[in-house]
Parts: sequence; C-alpha cells; structure tokens
Amino acid sequence: MVIKNASYIKGAAKYEQCIVSDTPQIAVVGKSNVGKSSFINYLVNDGKLARTSKLPGRTRLINYFLINDGAADEFILADLPGYGFAKVSDAEKLKWADLLENYLAKEPRLKHVFFLVDIRHDPTRDDVTMYNYLFKNNVPFTIAATKSDKVSKSQVKNRLRSIANFLHVGESNVLAVSSLNKTGKEAVLERIEKVLQSCSDNEQL
Repeated sequence: MVIKNASYIKGAAKYEQCIVSDTPQIAVVGKSNVGKSSFINYLVNDGKLARTSKLPGRTRLINYFLINDGAADEFILADLPGYGFAKVSDAEKLKWADLLENYLAKEPRLKHVFFLVDIRHDPTRDDVTMYNYLFKNNVPFTIAATKSDKVSKSQVKNRLRSIANFLHVGESNVLAVSSLNKTGKEAVLERIEKVLQSCSDNEQL
C-alpha cells in the first residue's frame, strides 16, 4: 500500500474523549523513548506529523491521525501514551495506564497494534507486561524492533531472533525498522495492507 496523505485529528487525555468513528484503527504502542513518533513520521513520510522529543514521556495522550483520507484504504493511526517512564508521579502513571487499558480493551474499531521494542535490548519488564496483555486479550499485533541502525547489519537477524525467542513469537512477527536508515517501512505497510484487506473482506460477509 501507499500512504498518500496524513493529518492530525485530535488528542484524548481520557477514554471518554476517544474518537467515535467507523474507520478502522491501527495503534502504535511502546515504552517511553522507544521511537514511536519517529516510527509514525517515517511511516507517513512526514517528519513533523507526530511531535518527537529526546526526553521520554512526551506522549501523554492518545493522538489520532487520519491516513489516506477518502481512499479505500483509509484508516486512523492511534499513537498511544508511552509506558515505563519513571520520572512522573504514581498518579500520572496510573492515569496513563488506565487510558491505555481502556483503549485496548474497549475500542471496537481497533484492528491491529504495532508493538514497538528497542532492537538493542531484550524486552523490559514493562514490555513483557504489554505483550502478555495483548496476547491474553486476543489483540492482533506485530512487533516492530526500532533503532535497527544502532546495531550492525550482521547483528540485526540475531537481535530479531533473540526478541522473538524472549517473547515466544515467530521471527516473522518481528520487523526491524530504522527511521534513520529508512529501512523496514515496506514490511510495515504490507502488514497494514493485509489488516485493512481483512477488515474489508469481513465487512462484505
């Protein structure tokens, strides 16, 4: 598929503010500073769509973006709050966790999640918690291993294998992505295309 246009819709600080729409949604989730905003900007070929920051904990809302407005492959991309950021109050952590859980459990148009992890490290305890939540609640997801430019090309396959083994998933379900080296986008877009096609097929039944 090709992403022709992308625009910001709104941010939601609590579940009651989430978008109500019949448009399929695909979400991006991951720990703070894993590169969610860079991943989104690379995906849509717009370096300024999602606000990036060197400081973790920047995304505190669910930020919604409309992709391919008016086209057959139109969908909403939801950028979820980063988790695992230590330098906020416990009350703020609970607020983010509640927003995340409510969205993942209750959003009827959520069709797929891109679950971002850092390719350089084995998944954190918070990553494992998120994986377990997605798995146990039957939320379809693909793991995107970000920052693949930070390891040598010869080590990419080894790191993908390690992450897959750690989370007990098939290696084909872990995609290496680098917004800096511009790699991995085609595999992500191919996965999105399959998700949207499946939505279309199911709605025609």
